[in-house]
Amino acid sequence: MSDTLDPAEIRANVRRFAEREVRPGSAARDREERFDAGLFRRLGDLGVLGALASARYGGAELDPVAVAIIHEELAAADPGLALAYLAHAVLFVNAVARHAGEAQRTRVLPDACSGRTIGAVAMSEAGAGSDLMAMRTTARREGGRYVIEGTKTWITNGALGPGDLGDVALVYARTGEGVRGLSLFLVQRGMPGFRLGGVIGGKLGMRTATCAELVFDGCAVPDGNRVGPEGGAVMMLMRTLEIERLMLAAIALGIARRALAIMNRYASERRTFGAPLREHGQIQGYLAESYAAFRAGRAYVAAAASALAGPGCGADADGAKLYCARMAKTVADHAIQVLGGNGYVEAYEVERLWRDARLLEIGGGTNEMLQKAITRHLTRPETLE
Repeated sequence: MSDTLDPAEIRANVRRFAEREVRPGSAARDREERFDAGLFRRLGDLGVLGALASARYGGAELDPVAVAIIHEELAAADPGLALAYLAHAVLFVNAVARHAGEAQRTRVLPDACSGRTIGAVAMSEAGAGSDLMAMRTTARREGGRYVIEGTKTWITNGALGPGDLGDVALVYARTGEGVRGLSLFLVQRGMPGFRLGGVIGGKLGMRTATCAELVFDGCAVPDGNRVGPEGGAVMMLMRTLEIERLMLAAIALGIARRALAIMNRYASERRTFGAPLREHGQIQGYLAESYAAFRAGRAYVAAAASALAGPGCGADADGAKLYCARMAKTVADHAIQVLGGNGYVEAYEVERLWRDARLLEIGGGTNEMLQKAITRHLTRPETLE
């Protein structure tokens, strides 16, 4: 895939892959709570795993608008796979491409862009989710290396399956106090002291993305695996969170679009009281409100992604996620209502879409945290210009 393709071509290419390769097994993977690493690696053949990376490392050099389209299309087929894609292509590959040194990029990115390795980012801890500055994992300097101690949890792509540690992770750890005491490290499978604490099972939704606990027990990391300057990870983290939230909003679009398509088709096929379901006013309300909300969300994401390609999108990454996460859950809920009893069982898919949508109001910044952040943005006059 290349940035010479226009957005319509990118959408068509990814949709074709998603319909042929991703959707057919998505229900079974959800029931089994199984991440399909082989399927994920085939995204490398499609050329999207390095969507934001330079072509010199095997990337596609796409802009954020195109990357939002990829997330929407994958999410319409399997939201969990789209979440795993975000963790790899946006949180891992993009962070390495933007912030790592040339030697690190040359060593890490080609395999990550091709799919030979699957990346993760380890930020969250048991006591540091939304409050990331409360993280307690440490990295102390010992000669020409750092020794990392601590535990990370809720790490997407942290494991490739039960008992199978992930390939590589970007790990945030404390090298000092305060906002200038946070550093970033590349930690790879096989490094002594790096192990899988366990896979988190029994999740409500997003079951096709593996979520893991990672343990760093005296994990020795070479000095050359520190990404960026010591104590300089906070600014890297802030820009990463901005694009993460926007792509989570794009995942919400895929969920909403799929739920809308299912209820629209069902409303035409199902007849009650001698007429198609769609001819009843209450059902028309669900359909029309869902369509308008979805289109508004897509426009918001496109506008914010266009701004992100330039100086950044400020409040709108937060705003798009806040709006779209709620919108996707509401549209999926409407779909369950339109399908009635059929909407309550897995065969009709909308109950899974509702479960998957629920995470988006929590992960990557809770609704409450985003409200606080947007309110802070509104103290700046330019926000409303």
